[in-house]
Amino acid sequence: MVIVSRSAPSIEEIETVFTALSHQARRHILLILSHMGGELPSGYLAARFHHSWPTTTRHLGVLEKAGLVEVQRQGRSSRYRVNRERLFRVVGGWLGNLQAPTPEQTWNSSGPKSTRELAIPKGSKTTKSKSKGTQR
Repeated sequence: MVIVSRSAPSIEEIETVFTALSHQARRHILLILSHMGGELPSGYLAARFHHSWPTTTRHLGVLEKAGLVEVQRQGRSSRYRVNRERLFRVVGGWLGNLQAPTPEQTWNSSGPKSTRELAIPKGSKTTKSKSKGTQR
């Protein structure tokens, strides 16, 4: 079970995480790490792709910088695992912004709708002239 922090992610966190998730290979790396569980060596991950080992290492670096993977280095080898708490907090926090609005947050309940009504300062008393339809 993953415990997700209730603090809302910052715009910078959202941008960093979604930029890291924007590449197919990085999303694939996260899926492999998630489904295989535990920690996996970088060589194992690199062998799963048709691109070079340095390219995989670069993708792992982007994921690490975004905080989506954690790395344990031992000599020349590195083992990676998914940082689920950060992934769920940032992506889940962003998705939480897409919830349906309450009636108070909708256009229907927000007050004036026409540009004329919106142009009238709040609290001013205006009347419409019946003959010309203008405001005094």
